[in-house]
Amino acid sequence: MHGKLGRGVCAPLFCWVIEKVITEGQIKALVEQKVEGTNIFIVNVKVSGSNAIKVEVDSDDGLSIDKCVEVSRHIEGSLDREKEDFELSVTSPGADQPLKLPRQYIKHIGRDLKVLKADQGKVTGKLIEANEETFIVLETRKERLEGKKKKVTVEEKHEFAYNQIKEAKVVISFK
Repeated sequence: MHGKLGRGVCAPLFCWVIEKVITEGQIKALVEQKVEGTNIFIVNVKVSGSNAIKVEVDSDDGLSIDKCVEVSRHIEGSLDREKEDFELSVTSPGADQPLKLPRQYIKHIGRDLKVLKADQGKVTGKLIEANEETFIVLETRKERLEGKKKKVTVEEKHEFAYNQIKEAKVVISFK
């Protein structure tokens, strides 16, 4: 039996593969080190069993490709390809992705959200307030009130704890 240099140790009857496993904690620490003192924050870090690393970062005021490249280069420069074979992707969350952190909700105050509630209902409206525990959406809809011929505009505030919803996405508008 023959092993790849640097990847395994082989004896006549047995071959043990020695690989250094990259952990999500290790990657989070590298990202935090790079973004410390900036308005960039970690949304998600995933490391697969095959060392495919996917990092999502965001910023309170928009994230440029250059900032993603800086984070990527920092991670790559801190890992040793001779010891750790890995694939790395650093991106911002896509516009069509659900919000994951309270900080993302705070960032999007004033924008329209589509909220899927845990009980299967949904609410679409303007995100008017958000903090670490809850967020408030102002829903505006037309309703026919008793005794009125025309529909009138009705506004209703909905307050949600983050654990009361399945997901919330920013409604993309091209106006």
